[in-house]
Amino acid sequence: MIYLDHAAATPVSEKALKAMLPYFSEQFYNPSAAYLPAVEIRHAYENAKDEIAHVIGAKGADLVMTSGATESINLAFSLIPTNSDAEVLISAVEHAAVLENAKRAGNYQIIDVDNNGRILIKDLRNKLTPKTQFISICLASSELGTIQPISEVAAIVHEERTRRAIASENTPLYFHCDASQGLGVMEVKLNRMGVDLLTINAAKVYGPKGVGALYVGHNVRLQPLTVGGGQEMGLRSGTENVPAVIGFATAITEAEKHINSERKRLMDLKVKLHRLLEDLPNIKYLGNIKTQLAGFMPICLPGLDAERIIFALEDRGICISTGAACAASKGVKSPTLRAIGLSDEEIAGSLRITMGKLNTEEDIVEFSKNLHEVVAAELKRLS
Repeated sequence: MIYLDHAAATPVSEKALKAMLPYFSEQFYNPSAAYLPAVEIRHAYENAKDEIAHVIGAKGADLVMTSGATESINLAFSLIPTNSDAEVLISAVEHAAVLENAKRAGNYQIIDVDNNGRILIKDLRNKLTPKTQFISICLASSELGTIQPISEVAAIVHEERTRRAIASENTPLYFHCDASQGLGVMEVKLNRMGVDLLTINAAKVYGPKGVGALYVGHNVRLQPLTVGGGQEMGLRSGTENVPAVIGFATAITEAEKHINSERKRLMDLKVKLHRLLEDLPNIKYLGNIKTQLAGFMPICLPGLDAERIIFALEDRGICISTGAACAASKGVKSPTLRAIGLSDEEIAGSLRITMGKLNTEEDIVEFSKNLHEVVAAELKRLS
């Protein structure tokens, strides 16, 4: 099989799997128990949190471990007071979890993006008001791979906080970033980003599914979504998922060591694939290669049905997607593709190709050959 949907999920690395296995069996103890074997598990768990935090420039105590990015995003949004007039700003290319939480908050606005999916700073400034309390912008779009100017947004947030302080306004302002898609393939450092909350996810960095984390700044006070035994500083009760956190730490540490070489390798594959697909009829490349994650190559084939192409490729042992997995599974037209100005016909013909560790140059050549054949068959059927 040729797998070209790394944005949806990555396989667990051999090192991560090996590190996890003992914690399913002989080292199975509950880290909250008092006897020595359990205390040792507690130490291993806290060390793993420290390793994860170190990659983003934080401390383990700054992280709340969760079941993944969606839970982390929900926890971040707990900052917004219920039944208030607090305003929320999100970008037009956010993950469904961000959009749905903004809708639930009630009073939200969407920051426009350009035709590459990059936010318009001028629109952000226009929509930021004295009542804005929460801004959420992803590090990179999960459908386009477009990297957002996070540090620039942080500077605007800092300006607004300073203005409020001078004007004796007490309304707080928090900045959240979902870094799930960028983690492991680009540098994610808190001191350069300037965010208050950061969502990360193991499933995108060759770690296990079902585990993520939320970095929480020192002046941020969240409300727990799950109460009970008081684990994770009382913000996420429940027995800790020790094997998954161990696997997350191993995977992200491994990814960090090879981040530059892997980014170059993926960019080389992307450039080659771009060249191989140029003669596809009416092909449109989505996003700007200069501001896009190295492994991303979303394309549009207007007039064709992307789902038919996907199923035809699957019959040939090739896996790609139409966009974010959660949206595609519901048959929903992508808000992200709508936001960058695509027509219904263009959205219907859009494909998301995302490369990763499983891919070689031979895969890219074989994929291109098969896509050309499938597209030719579809054009012949339609004619």
